[in-house]
Amino acid sequence: MRKLKIFYGMLLFASVLLLSACQTEPQLIETPQEERIRVAVLVAEGFHDGEAYMPIGYLVNQGFDVTVIGPERGTVKAYNSDFTITIEQGIDEVLATDFQALVLPGGRGPAVLRENDEVINFVSEFWQTGRVTAAICHGPQVLISANLMEGRTSTGIDGIKDEIEEAGAEFVDESVVIDGNLITSRVPDDLYDFSQAIAEELKQQVGLTLLMKQ
Repeated sequence: MRKLKIFYGMLLFASVLLLSACQTEPQLIETPQEERIRVAVLVAEGFHDGEAYMPIGYLVNQGFDVTVIGPERGTVKAYNSDFTITIEQGIDEVLATDFQALVLPGGRGPAVLRENDEVINFVSEFWQTGRVTAAICHGPQVLISANLMEGRTSTGIDGIKDEIEEAGAEFVDESVVIDGNLITSRVPDDLYDFSQAIAEELKQQVGLTLLMKQ
């Protein structure tokens, strides 16, 4: 866990430098610990390094609590680099209601995730909460296997365009597509828009929660 936090910190610093070179630097949200919003990033062996770590870094910098979940605890490797990530909690250790957002990075990990019945059940249960579900690149494949895409508007990597449409969704070739609780993006070049969209939707949730408490 300590190694993971150190790595997150190093990655976060690098991410902020990269993002600030082309975008306005995000501002840190100061939120009391008991009111913090929890985000789950769902990965498996073969995940895409940037599509997992960049949203993690951005969301942590925005003040959200991020937990990496997967089929089981352990370390998995990215398909496109020597980067690894530690799955902090297995899918059997968490509940859909534990989190306010679910992020599905792309790469080859979604092909592994979509074959796991426990994962599909968790994703389906999370979807029913109506909370933010975000997928990039091949990430929508998990939602397709959970039969959640019919009637939706989505994007993704061009290679799964036909699969998205066959699942009953409208494919849109844009950097980020928001359809209700669903946020989708295409490729690593879209990561800033993707991460920002997730954060903005979560900020709205924070505002609504505070409003309901008044």
